[in-house]
Amino acid sequence: MATAVTPVPARSASRDEHQRRGPTVGRVLVLNATFEPINVCTVRRAVVLLLKEKAEVIEHAEWELHSATTTMSRPIVIRLVTYVRIPRDTHRRKITRRAVFARDNWTCQYCGSRANLTVDHVVPRSKGGPSSWENIVASCAPCNRRKGNALPRQVGMRLLRQPRTPSPHVFIQVATPSIPAAWRTYLAA
Repeated sequence: MATAVTPVPARSASRDEHQRRGPTVGRVLVLNATFEPINVCTVRRAVVLLLKEKAEVIEHAEWELHSATTTMSRPIVIRLVTYVRIPRDTHRRKITRRAVFARDNWTCQYCGSRANLTVDHVVPRSKGGPSSWENIVASCAPCNRRKGNALPRQVGMRLLRQPRTPSPHVFIQVATPSIPAAWRTYLAA
């Protein structure tokens, strides 16, 4: 049984913004019923959700998608019609280099450099340091070599910021190479 939902007027994004990957390929930001960003999906998956009336278009591109029987605007941001409970256990989220770099703003956490990044265990694994969000940071290669198998204080280094479990928005940034301007309004909230 479909629930009546007051439609939200959809906004349009520029063609250039999404042209680099083509009109039918790319990513769509998925918002929960509360407008909270929860996921990134393909255009194909977004269209399925729209056709099943499980989502509505919030932002769309200037061009359309065509099938044999229907035409619709290419979605950029969709909102689920019903609320989906999302588990907040980000400790179980897989630690990847891209996620660490995104969490640390693509900056070495020892010197602030943005070049030649690697990841570093603050407390080395050989000294009992865990592979956890709170112990892994982005580090440039020179700082990583300088620190080596020691604790930062042993070699006169300090962290610019204590590492912590990232917010869910970091995983949205990791899911797509660049954040379209149309998404920024929803990610900033």
